[in-house]
Amino acid sequence: MSERNATDDGPAGGSLAHRVPDLGALELLLAVARLGSLGAAAREVGITQPAASSRLRSMERQLGVALVDRSPRGSRLTDAGALVTDWARRVVEAAAAFDAGARALRDRRDSRLRVAASMTIAEYLLPGWLLALHAERPDTAVSLLAGNSAKVAELLLDGEADLGFVEGLTVPAGLDSAVVARDRLIVVTAPGHPWARRRRPLTPSELAATPLILRERGSGTRQVLDTALGGLARPLIELSSTTAVKASAVSGAGPSVLSELAVGEELAMRRLVRIPVEGVALRRELRAVWPTGHRPTGPARELLSLTKG
Repeated sequence: MSERNATDDGPAGGSLAHRVPDLGALELLLAVARLGSLGAAAREVGITQPAASSRLRSMERQLGVALVDRSPRGSRLTDAGALVTDWARRVVEAAAAFDAGARALRDRRDSRLRVAASMTIAEYLLPGWLLALHAERPDTAVSLLAGNSAKVAELLLDGEADLGFVEGLTVPAGLDSAVVARDRLIVVTAPGHPWARRRRPLTPSELAATPLILRERGSGTRQVLDTALGGLARPLIELSSTTAVKASAVSGAGPSVLSELAVGEELAMRRLVRIPVEGVALRRELRAVWPTGHRPTGPARELLSLTKG
């Protein structure tokens, strides 16, 4: 190629994107300048020599000047090519700085994970999942926001959590979900309660007629029980954590309905007694949830995969 004057081949108007060569072409030009060979430059940027020749010719047409003279001894920049190379170097360096900044933003995003979980999951399942996540991502800082299922939905929809876990029968509006575990609620009392000496299961009407130590409305546990009893569950005491409900039941304050996950140790130590109930569906699915249309990414996606392991 020989140097030629600027022509009307390159567009004078239009957007900047149409007038400035793409980064790949500029990186190729810088490689030609450094290596003195189009073939070597093509290998460095990972394309074939014919593709490199085509890319250079396209850039020359776009700019309206010849950039490279080729001969059997190699490739040499024209005077215009040397000037364009100096400009290209600044553009490529600016792009590298842009990429580094964007990576830093992604790294900052991926270095933290905000999890919102309803109480039973937060107390009895999430610690194991987070331990597994720490083994995979030791640099990820996790913050946990615990509350009932309604609160979890609120945090997700307000953008204050990246991933949530709920226990209710339904998925809160505005959220997508995936089942991560299954659970069953059971009726428990302290050993001294009259129910502990029963020889036959409770009936639904007996359970509905008895004041119970319950989680507050809005919790997944309460939702399941209210649905099973047709909204007839009678609270003796309403408490906002599974631990508080369990402690009240152990103290003998009254019977309660709790997740099977929460009372394994108390049943084994006979601090609580399981009371059979017939004709009441107390099973439920535990779900991971996130805002509709925004599938979890980064550490949230990894935590979600660990819950299914």
